[in-house]
Amino acid sequence: MAEYLQVATAAESRDDAVKLAQSVVAARLAAGAQIVGPVASVFWHQGEFGTGEEWQILLKTRADRYAALEALLLEHHPWKNPEISAVPLTGAEGYLRWIDRTTQQDEG
Repeated sequence: MAEYLQVATAAESRDDAVKLAQSVVAARLAAGAQIVGPVASVFWHQGEFGTGEEWQILLKTRADRYAALEALLLEHHPWKNPEISAVPLTGAEGYLRWIDRTTQQDEG
């Protein structure tokens, strides 16, 4: 069975988050996305301490689809240097098979 990842990124607005999630899922680079927010964010950016609100996007994918998923996020993300991180994902066998099926490029 393939290895699986949960990929996280964030966007400034709900609309931006939905657009990013739709682009990735429509391209079959992720089986699904959850958008959570707004969430409070505390960070250092360009040498300055800041706080703000963001919308977190959690994407479920196969490890072999990660490079293409990251490339699409970087291409479409409104931020110059967005957070894109991934952690290993384990889960129920049926759930993981769903990720396999829905991230196949040739599924119609």
